[in-house]
Amino acid sequence: MGGLIPAGVLIADALTGQLGANPIQRATLQTGLLTLALLVLSLTCTPLRLLTGWTWPARIRKTLGLLAFGYAALHFLIYLFDHSFDLTLMTEDVLRRPFITAGFTALLLLVPLALTSTPRAVKRLGFQRWTRLHQLAYVAVSLGALHYYWGVKKDHTPPLIYAAVIATLFLIRFLKRRPARPGTRAAKV
Repeated sequence: MGGLIPAGVLIADALTGQLGANPIQRATLQTGLLTLALLVLSLTCTPLRLLTGWTWPARIRKTLGLLAFGYAALHFLIYLFDHSFDLTLMTEDVLRRPFITAGFTALLLLVPLALTSTPRAVKRLGFQRWTRLHQLAYVAVSLGALHYYWGVKKDHTPPLIYAAVIATLFLIRFLKRRPARPGTRAAKV
């Protein structure tokens, strides 16, 4: 799928006709990679805090998540453009092709997260309900990695690396948050 191209480079390439032989495919792939990378970075914030005690990652987590949603929406819009905005064709594609189903489901899961990313939403929902809702990010990033894996035709190494990083982040959260055994100090949350 190529390297991770920053959005500015992708836009500049589009404006100068440098997107290659299949510009729609390149734009689709690059926005998908940016989405997944940003989701992984946003999920890295808590394990980083748990391992290092640093608090600064929490201050950028929401921005990373919203950027991921923005790129996911752009990724989907490019897909729709490539399919002439034919919603019937899109629905058939979602129902027929598992890799499209996984990606579309991940996007749908990100919508309520983006809509409730404000302090007002936290207050309205209550912190516990808001926290439970935002755990959908774990499912969304997992589906994003699966979408990437199923979408690759030849070298599955890059999507497997993403999957390994995601699994490691989940493991860190699990190990650092599990209850301490009797007689030991409680794990810091």
